[in-house]
Amino acid sequence: MLVYVLSRNENLYSTKRLVEAGVQRGWRIEVIDFLKCSIEIMKGELYINYKGKSLPKPDAIIPRIGASRTFYGTAIVRHFEVMDVFSTSGSLAINRSRDKLRSLQVLSKRGVDMPKTVFASNKSSAKDVIELSGGAPLVLKILEGTQGVGVVLVDSEKAAKSVLDAFYGMEVNLLVQEFIEEAGGADIRAFVVDGEVVGAMKRQGAEGDFRSNLHQGGTAKIHKLTRKEKSTALAAAKAMGLGVCGVDMIPSKRGPLVMEVNSSPGLEGIEKATQLDIASKVMDYIEKNVTTRNENNEIVKKTTRKAKKDNIGV
Repeated sequence: MLVYVLSRNENLYSTKRLVEAGVQRGWRIEVIDFLKCSIEIMKGELYINYKGKSLPKPDAIIPRIGASRTFYGTAIVRHFEVMDVFSTSGSLAINRSRDKLRSLQVLSKRGVDMPKTVFASNKSSAKDVIELSGGAPLVLKILEGTQGVGVVLVDSEKAAKSVLDAFYGMEVNLLVQEFIEEAGGADIRAFVVDGEVVGAMKRQGAEGDFRSNLHQGGTAKIHKLTRKEKSTALAAAKAMGLGVCGVDMIPSKRGPLVMEVNSSPGLEGIEKATQLDIASKVMDYIEKNVTTRNENNEIVKKTTRKAKKDNIGV
């Protein structure tokens, strides 16, 4: 089995763990910096080059595409897909999840609950946007922000108007969401692989910070999901079309609300909090799908050989 981990840094915890999990199975695992890949497209021919040399076609790829490189990264993932290589996360699903507004639209259509969200252009009235959102306190999110960066809590309508006017003046795209006070700065991440929750943790924001992101100083501990939390996480992953993802939910009086579905969830926080081997679950997912695809290909080959022998078409 040849598997490529598409990652820009082979020393990242998640990348190293995925490599370790594959090597333990006797697989050949290579870390490929996708920004150093180029693609060739001709009639009936598709190739991927890496550092100037043709890259052997793998059995599977594991995309670890950073948010700032989504366009190029998903172009490479899509090229592998067209070459009939199994990917743990599809290019379309990655693009969908990276667009905060689009992902919320998809989740809403599939009946997944979330905080009330308002999106408007910079030509809109800040006062109208605040009223539509239900009034302060409110959470403002830059569409391009990641890991808690670009997320602001405003506790008064006056402050909200000032911040909105400032961002709109810079033509920054913003989501305005209701603030879930009862969450107390905590959220829940459910790690989903192949339609199953394989681990969950509760993250608590640093003192005085409503954001629970571990990159912003938050802490994490193992969490036992309620039936509703589990069903919500699985519904969100299915709606986004992601085989491997982290579903971030915030507890509220009306039940779990989905904040985001992460297509490249980190392994360090979830593995340390739960003491579970999540990386091996990803390898199970690959093994199951690549084995199935190989069996199907073998059936096609046998049928083709028989057709040729009997001199009939397939």
